[in-house]
Amino acid sequence: MDVLLTPFQFEFFRNGLAAAVLTGGLCGLIGVYIVLRGMSYIGHGLSHAVFGGAVVAFVMQLNFYMGAGVWGFLAALLINQTVRRTQINADAAIGVVTTASFAVGVALVSRYRRFTQSFDAALFGNILGVSAADVWVIGGVTAVVVLVVLFLYRQLLFTTFDAEVAQVYGVPVGWVETWFALILAATIIVSMQILGVTMIAAALVIPAISARLLTDSFHRMIALSTVLGVLTGLIGMYLSFYVDVSSGATIVLVQASVFCLAMLVGRGRRYRLVRAELA
Repeated sequence: MDVLLTPFQFEFFRNGLAAAVLTGGLCGLIGVYIVLRGMSYIGHGLSHAVFGGAVVAFVMQLNFYMGAGVWGFLAALLINQTVRRTQINADAAIGVVTTASFAVGVALVSRYRRFTQSFDAALFGNILGVSAADVWVIGGVTAVVVLVVLFLYRQLLFTTFDAEVAQVYGVPVGWVETWFALILAATIIVSMQILGVTMIAAALVIPAISARLLTDSFHRMIALSTVLGVLTGLIGMYLSFYVDVSSGATIVLVQASVFCLAMLVGRGRRYRLVRAELA
């Protein structure tokens, strides 16, 4: 019991644990839509685009969340519009927009070297940098995203599986995509402090894929992916504290382990179904 309670005497651990649990569940929720849309690469790409916006915000002495948020939202919106209005595939549009944004950030970092070290935390995550104010921001964003998903549940579901048919049935696909771009950008921004730019994509995709291996139901997939995100965030933070390894890397490694277990369970489930059909 002491092993579980000892870390709580440190404020940075309490803040980091709360942030990890919230961002884990948030990434698990949004990740379901990303995986089912076949846009797993967007988490990796958009996180790099947000990095460029964060650097621009620093140089212009703007609020981090405001600068990175506007930049990430515009990048996600530009990707969606490029795919919808041209014959360019989603992965190509993501590659062009996000790498250009990331290049802007790298160029500014190389120009203003005095804050290069500060942005190591943005790249790889930094549990020590999570403050109580950050936890409140993450909690607020999580609440807003959950409300948006609940309010647009049917529209998001319809658009995710077939946007063209959804538009025929009167679903405002453009507005739904805009809202999705906004909550995706917000999710990535608040996850940067814990996971880092390099790890966010895995946190968005792995819980959702693991859930997909365990169930064929969309509703159960959302619930399971969110729970897996929360649990892996919790376990990853404890391991990070005791092993003294980057929190983002530890959380992703735990998620990768869960994915391997899900593969084994899913394979066993399929094997039993085949045997039942043959019997």
